[in-house]
Amino acid sequence: HYTLPVVLAYMKQIQGSAQEAIENAIRKISYEIGLKEIDVLSAVYYLYDGTPIKIKLTLDQIRGRAVFDFSGTGLELKGNLNAPRAVVDSVILYCLRCLTQEDIPLNQGCFSPVEVIIEEGSLLSPSAQAAVAGGNVMTSQRIVDVIFKALGLCAASQGCMNNLAFGNEHFGYYETIGGGSGAGPGWNGFSGVHTHMTNTRITDPEIFESRYPVILREFSLRKHSGGAGRFIGGDGLVREIEFLQALTVSILSERRSYAPYGLKGGEPGMKGENTLIRADGSRENLGSKNQFSAKVGDRIRISTPGGGGYGEIEN
Repeated sequence: HYTLPVVLAYMKQIQGSAQEAIENAIRKISYEIGLKEIDVLSAVYYLYDGTPIKIKLTLDQIRGRAVFDFSGTGLELKGNLNAPRAVVDSVILYCLRCLTQEDIPLNQGCFSPVEVIIEEGSLLSPSAQAAVAGGNVMTSQRIVDVIFKALGLCAASQGCMNNLAFGNEHFGYYETIGGGSGAGPGWNGFSGVHTHMTNTRITDPEIFESRYPVILREFSLRKHSGGAGRFIGGDGLVREIEFLQALTVSILSERRSYAPYGLKGGEPGMKGENTLIRADGSRENLGSKNQFSAKVGDRIRISTPGGGGYGEIEN
């Protein structure tokens, strides 16, 4: 109806609108945090095993350009926490969208002012043979952490999806569990929520217990797990499940070794904990990642991380 040249022109304008919005956001944040016309920020954060994710973030206030340089990030891992380039791009787009104060179409135009540098063979650019399931649901959160840490915009959130799965040869169940969000300049963190690169909701307790051989013994806020500060980090959650059949259970989580950082004098949030409580009352720390055979009466208790605090406490 409109002819191909007209349609292509409109598509170009839509991309141009997104590009302009991102350029303005880069200029605005550079000015607000007091950077020079061209300035470099850096940060590093770690996975549970100490593997570093490094960033050198160059912001050009004049042209509205940004370079995300992840050189120095750890090598490809043997496990499944490797994150392919598509995940890294999604994280960068998410972070840029957080900085944009207007509604914009999300398209390739958002990346026109952006350059991304990743070393081949690293955690963030793994080989085709690498396992990547955890990269999407776990490492993505850590990339957000390191970008916002470099910018100094807000304390770390729980940085984890707390992936829980159980089942047998007849069924499988999978859920993710929220935690605390980080505080920032002018706001406290939220409690018991999913943060950043997550978008799932948990099953209602009534549905959960009626459809699966489990009892939900506790689902509550983890009081005082958010970091202290002038603005307080959000609290994590406690979720304790009792198994009524022999099942295979797995947990994939983070923030069990490194606490969510606070900023500007704020304290870190509490680290998460995963505990197996046997029917005889004995307890076992499951660590951040584990799979085990649950017997009738066994329970798993998952305490999710809190968010970091922001700013020093005023006397």
